[in-house]
Amino acid sequence: MRLFKKIKKVYIASDHAGYALKQVIVKEFLFKKGINFQDLGTNSEKSVDYPKFAKKLSQKINKTSMGILICGSGIGVSISANRHKHIRASLCHNVNSAKMTRKHNDSNVICLQGRPFVKKKIFAMLNAYFDTEFEEGRHTRRVEQL
Repeated sequence: MRLFKKIKKVYIASDHAGYALKQVIVKEFLFKKGINFQDLGTNSEKSVDYPKFAKKLSQKINKTSMGILICGSGIGVSISANRHKHIRASLCHNVNSAKMTRKHNDSNVICLQGRPFVKKKIFAMLNAYFDTEFEEGRHTRRVEQL
């Protein structure tokens, strides 16, 4: 996980529909890998509004941190997070999209679908996301236009 040499913290948040996946990621991915992280909620499957959690996470992200956002489809948190100027949140559905969004878009927040999910696939996407560096070059110019 090359990025963790540069990234000091990962923030994670979800709504109620992403709570179960968030718990799996916290316990079986972040904690097991010894990654410095902060769970920003929600803390149950009680219905909540995803924009509040996307905003909470987005306000924490800086040049030395990254984020993981989860809702039922991943779409809502992606839209919400991208309302913040410094956020490049990307909804990923497979390893290739996780790699490419880091490589070409310098994404700093990965958004995931919480319902349904396959743990092995999610962990493969997270490994790809956090192991891929931004390619820079012509992509820097494009990202600067966002």
